[in-house]
Amino acid sequence: MAAREYGQYCGVTRALELVGERWALLVVRDLLVGPRRYGELAAGLPRIPSNILAARLKDLQAAGIIRRVPRSRVIIYELTPYGYELEPVVLALGAWGFKAMGDPREEQVITPDSMTMALRTAFQPEVAAGLPATAYAAHLGPAELLVRVDGPSLVVTRGDGPVDLAFAAGPDIRRLISGELAPDRAIATGVVEVLRGRGDLLDRFASTFHLAA
Repeated sequence: MAAREYGQYCGVTRALELVGERWALLVVRDLLVGPRRYGELAAGLPRIPSNILAARLKDLQAAGIIRRVPRSRVIIYELTPYGYELEPVVLALGAWGFKAMGDPREEQVITPDSMTMALRTAFQPEVAAGLPATAYAAHLGPAELLVRVDGPSLVVTRGDGPVDLAFAAGPDIRRLISGELAPDRAIATGVVEVLRGRGDLLDRFASTFHLAA
């Protein structure tokens, strides 16, 4: 029996055998944002050893969760339809883990892909459906994201552009998302810095992106 097998006939057991190895779900998390080259995956997971990344990609391919695809003379990795079925699982894990995050440790980093998935996790489509379409430029540490909300639809991409509100924040943005810190207090205390646009739209952002801590 392979070391990674648990010897139990159970769906949860089989799922852990497929994606329970260290780093595997983080590879899936980043590929949920979009297809990535090997180097892009390595850059998004700066602490993963190259041999472990190669092993995880091989394992996930063998399980039918990801595939290698030639594109514009390079090889990219993307999720298969079976792999995309993990999206609600990853989002649910993100919401569950949010409750226990606490303050960041000095060695912990955030990445554009991790923040993209954090916003997708916190997105409240039923709230957004009753609000006007709004575009935000969110500068979250090294992650510069363009966040477009149109009814229950959310699109998050990298970069900047014409927006209704541009703001910058560090890890304490979680206090706004959790409701621990009101939007006006977040601005007054410097947790959120309004860069341009209407500062009052931070109230709309906090309503649209919310997770209970």
